[in-house]
Amino acid sequence: MAAKGFISYWWLPIISALVWVGILLGLLLHWLIDDHGQPYPYQNQDVKVVYISNVGAGTLKPLFIAGSCVVCLFLDLSMLAARWLRHRGRLVPNSTTGEKVLAVLTIFFAVVGTAGLILLSIFDTKNHKRLHYLFLLFFLAGYMLSAICTCWEYQRLGISMWPLLTTGRRRNFVANESIAEHREHRDLRTSFWAKLAVVLVEVSLAIAFIATNFTNKDEVAAILEWVVAFLFTFFILSFVIDLYPAVATKSHAARYDKRSPHEMEEASGATTPRRYNGNAPNATGAF
Repeated sequence: MAAKGFISYWWLPIISALVWVGILLGLLLHWLIDDHGQPYPYQNQDVKVVYISNVGAGTLKPLFIAGSCVVCLFLDLSMLAARWLRHRGRLVPNSTTGEKVLAVLTIFFAVVGTAGLILLSIFDTKNHKRLHYLFLLFFLAGYMLSAICTCWEYQRLGISMWPLLTTGRRRNFVANESIAEHREHRDLRTSFWAKLAVVLVEVSLAIAFIATNFTNKDEVAAILEWVVAFLFTFFILSFVIDLYPAVATKSHAARYDKRSPHEMEEASGATTPRRYNGNAPNATGAF
């Protein structure tokens, strides 16, 4: 029973991040220790740093493929869980068509990124160089567009909550309800800025990686690839911020009421604020 209360949705991105870091460290240490930090026969022999995909094309290819599948599975499950929890009122629900469209686009582009990562691990640089780079583009573009859609969705969610936090009638709130509203708005803001920071850094480095790759500056491109890959871990972990608040809304009485667009307009007009459907959140349990 204790395990049931400990395991929760927010573990999904943690598992994904741990597996991802494990893959990267496994490949890096394999190259440094087992292969003595030497370039592979199927790459430029003048470089001192190899690409991740060059290591993944060797004896550790099965690990690279299996690990990529696990990472994508748990990352996509994290995004689906966030959508499901908003639909169930465990997290602040999407209340406008625009927010729902962005949520769907987030998952769609994540699936594109998933396909890209799995396929690039299968079609390696040793035997399928052109296909590998094509799927690498799918991976980078898919997850970056997914992150952009997520940021946009959270920005809209934050705006939709703001009238509820600034209206003069908030003094009529039950104390625990007001605290919960403020906490959820803070979590959205934290997640938004965390994802936006990662996106800006990752996009900048990805552009630099592509530029150096196509100008045959292999050593610089390889270093950038490792940096981009490790930074991707922080994007995965940012979903912990999204999913952790659901721990406090296990009880049906603590969940959010769903609002129609008309109700949103009323809330923006400083009418009766949206309230929790019952008592203060119950922080016990997980699912």
